[in-house]
Amino acid sequence: QVQLVESGGGLVQPGGSLRLSCAASGSIFSINDMYWYRQAPGKDRELVASIISGGDTNYADSVKDRFTISIDNRKNTWYLQMNSLKPEDTAVYYCYALIVTGLLRKGYWGQGTQVTVSS
Repeated sequence: QVQLVESGGGLVQPGGSLRLSCAASGSIFSINDMYWYRQAPGKDRELVASIISGGDTNYADSVKDRFTISIDNRKNTWYLQMNSLKPEDTAVYYCYALIVTGLLRKGYWGQGTQVTVSS
């Protein structure tokens, strides 16, 4: 059993910062790739940031230079530092990871955490 638990969402004013966390637990052999997605009301879920084996990171153009994805391998946890937040960043944020358990490699989603940017 693998579980991803997110934390760190909330209400913040424009220009503010938040840090999201995603902690993976269970029978984990390794975590290959880690992602952050978001879904705003009435919109499709979109990829925000990723960090893949070897440490390469990628960001959506809309968040480049404002968001940073990082990992703590010892804790099986990854983060999304969000700075200079804008109202258009308002969404439910989901973490996702490709995790190896035993002989299986499978994708897992977190439950989502609400981020609201408003004055």
